[in-house]
Amino acid sequence: ISFSMLFLRLFPSLVPLTFSLILPHSSPQPLLLILLLFFLSLQSSLEEGPVDTHTMTVRVGKFGSMGIKPMGSGMSKLEALFSHPLYNMPTPPIHEDDWLLKRDCSEKTDACCMILYDIGDDSAHWNRSSDSHPPWLRFHLGISRWQLYPHLDPNMAPLAQQLSTHRIVSAVQKSGGTQLKLVMSFPNYGQAILKPMKQERDEETNFNLYYFSDFERHNAEIAAFHLDRVLGYRRIPPAVGRLVDVVTEIKDITTDHKLARTFFTSPVNNVCFYGQCSYYCSTEHAVCGRPQNLEASLAMMLPDTSLATRRSWRSPWKRSYSRSKLAVWEKDPDYCDTVKKTPPYNKGTRLVDLIDMTILDFLMGNMDRHHYETFEKFGNNTFLLHLDNGRAFGRHSTDEPSILTPLEQCCRIRRSTLLHLRLLSLPQYRLSDVMRDSLSHDPLFSVAPLLSELHLSALDRRLVTVLQTVSRCQERQRSRHGEGDDDVIYDDVTDYKTLVKHRFTKNKKKIDIK
Repeated sequence: ISFSMLFLRLFPSLVPLTFSLILPHSSPQPLLLILLLFFLSLQSSLEEGPVDTHTMTVRVGKFGSMGIKPMGSGMSKLEALFSHPLYNMPTPPIHEDDWLLKRDCSEKTDACCMILYDIGDDSAHWNRSSDSHPPWLRFHLGISRWQLYPHLDPNMAPLAQQLSTHRIVSAVQKSGGTQLKLVMSFPNYGQAILKPMKQERDEETNFNLYYFSDFERHNAEIAAFHLDRVLGYRRIPPAVGRLVDVVTEIKDITTDHKLARTFFTSPVNNVCFYGQCSYYCSTEHAVCGRPQNLEASLAMMLPDTSLATRRSWRSPWKRSYSRSKLAVWEKDPDYCDTVKKTPPYNKGTRLVDLIDMTILDFLMGNMDRHHYETFEKFGNNTFLLHLDNGRAFGRHSTDEPSILTPLEQCCRIRRSTLLHLRLLSLPQYRLSDVMRDSLSHDPLFSVAPLLSELHLSALDRRLVTVLQTVSRCQERQRSRHGEGDDDVIYDDVTDYKTLVKHRFTKNKKKIDIK
C-alpha cells in the first residue's frame, strides 16, 4: 500500500483514468492495487513489443481533447509529459571538450571571450549559468555535443522574453536562401532570424505547387521548435512569435539600402516591403503590416561561424528538386543498403540521427530537407541541427509518405525515440494535446492559435503511421530471424524498468532526480 501511495503522489495525472475502471464504493485497497497494475501495464506498453496498429487510431482519436489540463491534476499535459521518467533520465557529466564554446576567459584573445568583454562583463572567469549574461549568450554557452539546450532549461523563459519584447536596433536582409528573411539585432548584441507571415493559419499549400516552390511560414518555424522539444530532441534553436512594427522596427532602422528601396504603401494604407530573393520577392508577393503590425517568427541565431564552424551535409534522401526527374532513392528500394556502407552512416549514431530528423519532418509535412548541419568541433559524434523548417505544416488534409522513406528502407530507430513516440500516442500524453498546450505559451497565441485544429489532428494521424512503419519493420525482422529486434532498435537507453525503479527508490528517500 505504501508503494501504491507513492505512485499516487508521483503520477496524479493517471488517477482519473482508473476511476472509470472501478465501482464508486470500492474499498481503498482494491483501488490502490488497480492503480499499481495500471501503471505497470502502461510501462510495459511503452517498452515491449510492436504497436497494436489496429486499435491505435481509436486510442489517439481524431482531434484530441480540447482541455489542456488532465482532469484531477494540477499539471498541464505538457508539464505531465516533461515530468515523465523518460524525459528525466540521468545523463552522464559533460566534459570540457563536449561544450561548444570555451568557458575559461583568462585569455582575452579568445574570440568568444572578447565578445563577453565587449558587452561589459569584465570578470576574468565566468561560467554558463551566470545570471549576468544576456539570455542569448547563456543559450550559446549551453550548447553541448549532445543538444542545443538541456531539458527544462531555466534560460528558455528569459530568452523567449528577449525575442518577443526587447527593443530591435537593427534589421537587415539575410543573404542566401530562396525567400525573404531578416537578421534582427538587440541592444545586448543578441541576434535573431525573422521570417514574416506569408500565409493565414487555416490556408493549405496549393496542391499545384511543387515542394520547392512553397511559401515559408512563420508559424511553421515556431511550431517546429515546439515539436522538436516535445519529441525530446532539442535540436532546433528557440523560435518565438512577435508582432513587429514594420515602420519603427524595420524601415526606420535598417541600414540595408536594397531592402529600404522595396517599402511601399498599399492601396488600403498598409505598409509593405518585399526585399530581394529568389522566390516571392516582388510587389505581387509583398509582406504587409496591418497597417504596420506584422506577425513574424524570431529564431535565435547560433554562434557565429567564426566561433563555431558548422559543416553542411547533403542528405542521402535529398529530393531531385526537378519537375520531371526522380532521385535515386525513389527508384531503388534497397538504396539504404548503400547508405549504410557509406561514411559517416556506416558507424556511430549518424543513421539513427537522420531517422530522428525524418520522423520530425514527416510529422510536420516538411519535404524540403535537402541538407543538414553539424558543429565541426564535434566531428561525426554529435547531433544534427534541424534548421530551416519554414515549409513545414503546409498541408493537413494529406500526408506525404515519401518523407518516411529512410525509416521504411533502413528499418532502424533509436529505442529512446520509439519510447517517446509510444508515450505520445497514449491518451494522457496525446501529441496534439501536448502541442496545443505548448504553443499556447507563445506570445502570438493571443492573436490566434499557431496551429489549427486540423494541423494538430494531422500530428496524431501521422504519429500512428510512424509507429505502424516501425511495427512492420519489427515483423519483417521476426519473419527473417525469429525473435528479437536488434537490427531495428538501436539501444541507446539503459533498462527502462531499472530507470523507473531507480526513480521510485530515490523519491522514497525524498531525493528528486532532475
